Amino acid sequence: MKQSPADKQAFQKMIPGVITAAGFLGDDDRSPERIIEEDGIFFDELRLDFDAVSDKLEELQHRGEAGLGEPITVGKLLVQSGDARGMLPCPWSDGFFHKNAVSVRPADVPIESCVEGEDMLIYSELSVHMLRVHHFCQGRGSPFRLEPALIKRLLF
Repeated sequence: MKQSPADKQAFQKMIPGVITAAGFLGDDDRSPERIIEEDGIFFDELRLDFDAVSDKLEELQHRGEAGLGEPITVGKLLVQSGDARGMLPCPWSDGFFHKNAVSVRPADVPIESCVEGEDMLIYSELSVHMLRVHHFCQGRGSPFRLEPALIKRLLF
């Protein structure tokens, strides 16, 4: 698959220290194109829809905001939403998004026993945008990775 100039520029902005300190690729050795391609296959295999998942993540974010920084129960999930000052640009240069972090975990699992990426999903407004518009879940090991199997297990 030939890389478009927009994708090339976006992928260069994903490395640590350009937009965020940690970047968007984590410790994943796959190229961003490969991450998008393989996660798209996982979404298909798990019968997940990018828009439906994005809608659900946005809904949980908004429900979590009602907790004013404290965790609240939403169905069988515990959701906590926190904001930081400032905005982050999308690597594809198609918008700016509030700095925030939303954590979602099963309500019956104590936080001490949660393993990020296995039991707990952490995402941001920018994460949801990149998922919906660019089908980008971020690289494995990224702090805000939207792991398809975890999304399926927690949300659906």
